[in-house]
Amino acid sequence: METRLENCLFCKIIDNKEPSEKIYEDDYVTCIKDINPVSTHHYLILPNKHIRNAKELKIEDAELYDKIVSIVDTIIERQGLDPGNTRTGFHWPPFNTVNHLHLHVISPVENMSALRRFMFKPNSYWFVSTDYVKSLLHSCS
Repeated sequence: METRLENCLFCKIIDNKEPSEKIYEDDYVTCIKDINPVSTHHYLILPNKHIRNAKELKIEDAELYDKIVSIVDTIIERQGLDPGNTRTGFHWPPFNTVNHLHLHVISPVENMSALRRFMFKPNSYWFVSTDYVKSLLHSCS
């Protein structure tokens, strides 16, 4: 069984102990609708294993990380999103609000307010790309 924390909201959602709208679920990841969407479509892809944030990923998490990122294409396809108008990324600590790793999938970008575009600005100090995180994971080896 994957490691979960009793007091973590996302762990509780994964274990069906807190309500959420799940749109994808398998043995490794769960994808839910964000309860405070910043655009028409806003989803969070969560590893079922509790990892606090992207900074805490370890080389042994590489396969799980690849699984998290691969689910983006599944979500885009299932929800009928335009891949060219979809933003993905991780909030970079200390700029995360929930201490459980989660990948944002947001679409369409133009429906985001100016403030939200700033909060989810790609490759900023507070919101980083999947490629950036992957490069750090590989530098750990």
